[in-house]
Amino acid sequence: MSEQILQKETIVAIASAVVPQQGSIGIVRLSGENALQIARLLFHSPGKQRWSTHRILYGYIRHPQTEQLIDEALLLIMQAPRSFTCEDVVEFHCHGGIMPVQQVLQLCLENGARLAQPGEFTLRAFLNGRIDLTQAESVAELVGAKSAQAAQIALAGIQGKLAQPLRQLRGTCLDILAEIEARIDFEDDLPPLNEEEIQSQLTEVLGNVTEILATADRGELLRTGLKVAIVGQPNVGKSSLLNAWSRCDRAIVTDLPGTTRDVVESQLVVGGIPIQVLDTAGIRETEDTVEKIGVERSRRAAQNADLILLTMDASLGWTESEAEIYQQVQERPLILILNKIDKLTSEIVNNLPQNHKIVKTSAPNNVGIADLETAILELVEKQNIRAANLDMAINQRQAAALTRAKISLEQVQQTMNNQLPLDFWTIDLRGAIQALGEITGEEITESVLGRIFSKFCIGK
Repeated sequence: MSEQILQKETIVAIASAVVPQQGSIGIVRLSGENALQIARLLFHSPGKQRWSTHRILYGYIRHPQTEQLIDEALLLIMQAPRSFTCEDVVEFHCHGGIMPVQQVLQLCLENGARLAQPGEFTLRAFLNGRIDLTQAESVAELVGAKSAQAAQIALAGIQGKLAQPLRQLRGTCLDILAEIEARIDFEDDLPPLNEEEIQSQLTEVLGNVTEILATADRGELLRTGLKVAIVGQPNVGKSSLLNAWSRCDRAIVTDLPGTTRDVVESQLVVGGIPIQVLDTAGIRETEDTVEKIGVERSRRAAQNADLILLTMDASLGWTESEAEIYQQVQERPLILILNKIDKLTSEIVNNLPQNHKIVKTSAPNNVGIADLETAILELVEKQNIRAANLDMAINQRQAAALTRAKISLEQVQQTMNNQLPLDFWTIDLRGAIQALGEITGEEITESVLGRIFSKFCIGK
């Protein structure tokens, strides 16, 4: 991919969602040395509009040979280096839908551009020094953000709030390495190495690395969210609970046991955390073939969920059926939901397992929903993955590299404590420097870049 970029090929892609009969604007983006030339070939602007950088022109897109009118559109011009990719960039802002953008895309391809690969616009921005690798990854995270808080963290990454401290830590390690190597090469010409100061610097760097590394679990929680499964016997109010919680009729509710035959999903945000709620079929023994399949899917959903909401009917309490379901899910994080609390008695509460949080609800009356959300957030906080007040959060790739840096720094300290020669100090110090450089992209291989940007959408 990087060889193609060095050839200055002009790339093109649709940079907006294409939905039939929906969307008011569709965007086709070009980047490269021939972007303006292609735009001039296809776009006709009436009057005396100036073709200069950072201007928007009004006009028509026509086929260059047949003069057939394709669309009435706007053209946005951003000339190098003042563009996202640091190359000439133009955007055709067409009418939304399928046909206008597809026709414009095809014309661009016929006149010298090639179709961009996933993430190639952002990759060019990285390779041209416009952004670093943490900022590039934050672009993808912003596009895929499932909550406002996840979007804020992605924006912080785009602004460099993660890259800046990492560069400072890497810079400190480079300074320490320079001091050590100077003593190796010019031992007789320089004063002795201040080992106490170096130990102090390493301890500070290691502490900062550990602090940043601690954001990994919280960042993952915000990016991927929690998968919560509502399980229980048939007709205990699981679907009613889902409807009350999501404030819409996501699931069919009747008095007949076995109404829910498949897993029903709803996407919610609780305390800034995206939550995928799964309403499962009632778990019971049945001869109905379709219901049997639904019960098996319910069991799989429960095993794959991050949190189980074991729901029961307050009028029935803790029965043998609840006990059987509990045996299957008790190893998972669990909250007990006592639904239909208007029929609740104290004896029923006393018979419940006491090692789990108990939430009392009345789904049709929207009672207990706030208590349920509070209980979920308390459980998340108890597991030390609380998502509140994060300025930055690393992803899995960054966490892996930062873990290697942490291990290398600890090895340097151990080497110093064992009073080994200075050459041994530099080995692990270089490992830490390389690991930190991999995060920001200062030291990165083409194969790693390929893996990172292959996850982007085509137009980014």
